[in-house]
Amino acid sequence: MTDARALRRLARRPMVVVAAAIVAAFVAVAVAAPHLAPFDPVAPNLLAMRKAPSTVHRLGTDEVGRDVLSRLIWGARASLLAGVIPVSLAVAVSIPLGLLSGYAGGWLDGVIMRVTDAMLSIPFLIVAIALAAFLGPNLTNAMLAIGIAALPTFLRLARGTVLAIKREEYIEAARALGCSRRRVAGRHILPNMLPPLLVQSSITVAAAIIAEASLSFLGLGQQPPAPSWGSMLNAAQRYLSQAPWMALYPGLAIFCIVMAVNVLGDGLRDALDPRQR
Repeated sequence: MTDARALRRLARRPMVVVAAAIVAAFVAVAVAAPHLAPFDPVAPNLLAMRKAPSTVHRLGTDEVGRDVLSRLIWGARASLLAGVIPVSLAVAVSIPLGLLSGYAGGWLDGVIMRVTDAMLSIPFLIVAIALAAFLGPNLTNAMLAIGIAALPTFLRLARGTVLAIKREEYIEAARALGCSRRRVAGRHILPNMLPPLLVQSSITVAAAIIAEASLSFLGLGQQPPAPSWGSMLNAAQRYLSQAPWMALYPGLAIFCIVMAVNVLGDGLRDALDPRQR
């Protein structure tokens, strides 16, 4: 019933429904990229360099004649993967560490929190850039760097949620009934700590997409000629006056997906917040 009420609250907000549709459309485009792209995204055509949008090349071509629409479609895969995989990695690591830190406590809690505080003192994007530069420039290392940079936020949230939940009356009742610490953590605390992590995940996906675009723009993410929205913007900066469409469409794609994910995350937060029920 709780899930049904949350879905009904989401459905009553038109902006959230539109945002969910936009995210679903981007996911569908990324999945069906081989069937939707009209041209090979990495094949140059020196006879069609920096051609304006036309009936052949709907969004124009880039500096070596590659179709911008095809590269935009294939670039959606890199951006969405870089948004979902690092966040999933951060959540997967933060759940057991947050449970251990918040429920067990002790010296281990102190060590985990001091490391977390040290990482949180450095801006998220700076950590991602430093790790990507250290690991090497490719998409896999960029996703790993983004996941590590996002981990402290999830870890602190997971620990704080566990500290709040373990003081609830139903946790005390479970202990009084003789439930072991492992059973209390697995059956009562873990399910109730997931909704805040889910909301934070939806918001952090947008930050991860921007981080991947930034890393690719700096040459630390997806490597040319493989398409990426960030690397497309990097190539377009030299031709803003001659071929503005090279920068316009990747920028719009990043704006649309980030805005949609943020609106969807806000909707999930309101729908799953017990105070809204």
